[in-house]
Amino acid sequence: MLSARDRRDGAPAEGAAVGLQGFAVDKTFLSSLKGILLETELDFLRCISAIIIFLVVSFAAVTSRDGAAIAAFVFGIILVSVFAYDAFKIYLTEMAPRTSQEDQQ
Repeated sequence: MLSARDRRDGAPAEGAAVGLQGFAVDKTFLSSLKGILLETELDFLRCISAIIIFLVVSFAAVTSRDGAAIAAFVFGIILVSVFAYDAFKIYLTEMAPRTSQEDQQ
């Protein structure tokens, strides 16, 4: 954010980012092939990291053998299965090599 001192110094140089405008989303990049692949890879890595984190936390919670800990373990396993299914669907639809009709003939 700009402080009073920044406003007093005058306008920023042309091309310089002002505040959060430097973090604007480049929609042309995201619609390009590289942007689509980056988004897909990030979604896939999000699923894989969530699976690892929930597995570790679930097994750590079940070690206390308390009723709430067992419920947390079951809930964690359910979440792991949901994230695993999501990662599988992302892999099938976006990352798996597709066969074209020319390859089959």
